[in-house]
Amino acid sequence: MIKLGRYNHLTIVRFTDHGAYLDGGEVGEILMPKAYVRDEMHPGDEVDVFVYLDQQERLVATMEKPYGQVGDFAYLEVSWVNKYGAFLDWGVMKDLFVPFREQKKTMEQGDSYIIYIYIDEETHRIAGTAKVNRFILPATSRDYYRGKTVDLLVWQRTDLGLKVIVDNKHAGLIYNDELIGEEPRTGDRLQGTVITVREDGRLDIALQRIGKSRFRDFAEQLLEELKAAENGFLPFTDKSDSDAIAERFGVSKKTFKRAVGTLYKDRIIELKENGLQLK
Repeated sequence: MIKLGRYNHLTIVRFTDHGAYLDGGEVGEILMPKAYVRDEMHPGDEVDVFVYLDQQERLVATMEKPYGQVGDFAYLEVSWVNKYGAFLDWGVMKDLFVPFREQKKTMEQGDSYIIYIYIDEETHRIAGTAKVNRFILPATSRDYYRGKTVDLLVWQRTDLGLKVIVDNKHAGLIYNDELIGEEPRTGDRLQGTVITVREDGRLDIALQRIGKSRFRDFAEQLLEELKAAENGFLPFTDKSDSDAIAERFGVSKKTFKRAVGTLYKDRIIELKENGLQLK
């Protein structure tokens, strides 16, 4: 069965001047335009293609890589706007349509927005919506645990911190005190670590690893920094300013102090009044 708005693994049936026709099963043959046909392709070959609808609402296959598929959240830029809605660049020839009723605020050309890509039940067309909350699912402690690594899409800024979409499914929050160093921006994709699964199904997220492994990792990093420093000395102590530590090492003061304690306990460093000295 063809998965509209997603990648499909299809077989080449024949070639014409228009391109390659692929076996679409019950829906018949699907054209992959000539621009995507390669010299090494032959009838019977299997190809991975993205299938969507062209301007005439016909199924078409492409080798282009969209920025998101049906069922994905994505951060897309508005290419143009008309009286019906906005059209967003999602990496394929035909732009993604977001009708006005699916916009939280009127979208403007050149601006980018977090949207969800779906198939409209009435028109059966691929569309986007900025009203993404209804597609967010609650997370469960069965699937998520403290310390699990997750994929993040930065969503929006709040007074408490950064809202993120976790694993393309769930809502998460990175609290302000977990934001060390340069702050990620809306649309950034990065990895984080689960701190807590809340009762409402939302996730508290850290950008760094948590637990003992987090401190061990930075202790190793700090040791390498000392080895690379002139005379094995770094002008930082447990009394150094938190912002200075974050700017230099990208970690919190708590993580820094724990790592220093580890290296001191292992007799790798000496603690000076004005800094750390590699033995």
